[in-house]
Amino acid sequence: MPTNILNRPLLSRIRRNHALEHATIHLLSARYPWGTFIGRSDVQGFYLFGDVPGPAVGEAAVEALSRLRAGETRLSIHPNCGTNLLTSGVLGASAAFAAFAGSTTNRSRFGRLPTAIFLTALALLAAQPLGTALQRSVTTQADPQALRVAEVRTWQRGRTTLHRIRTTG
Repeated sequence: MPTNILNRPLLSRIRRNHALEHATIHLLSARYPWGTFIGRSDVQGFYLFGDVPGPAVGEAAVEALSRLRAGETRLSIHPNCGTNLLTSGVLGASAAFAAFAGSTTNRSRFGRLPTAIFLTALALLAAQPLGTALQRSVTTQADPQALRVAEVRTWQRGRTTLHRIRTTG
């Protein structure tokens, strides 16, 4: 994907919000190690699911933005990002498909099982560094540029705490 497409305003904004989402989750995970956090970025900011107080989310988002601006680009990459999960799924499924391609009988399929397992394991080993590289170059943009945290709203949905972090810039 050419870089100029990724730097168009809409995609750049989503990628910067995605980086801020990851950085915020890193900081919250350090402060609330028992917590589970799920984020989803869009052009207006990001949603964060996690049972923590709203002010803590706001403080973490502002600090995360400051640290990204200071050059802590590692905060923009997260090991549990959907990019990694998607990369693993696509590579693993493709490896298994390739191993079984052309098999027409149950006997030939069973005989290919060790090959499928081996190729899938190799694909999953390659998926981690590839997913990280995709985050770094495609799905996040560590330089926040003019991004600002404009608003943090928190509400309960049943037993789930939902936070909306709205950004501008």
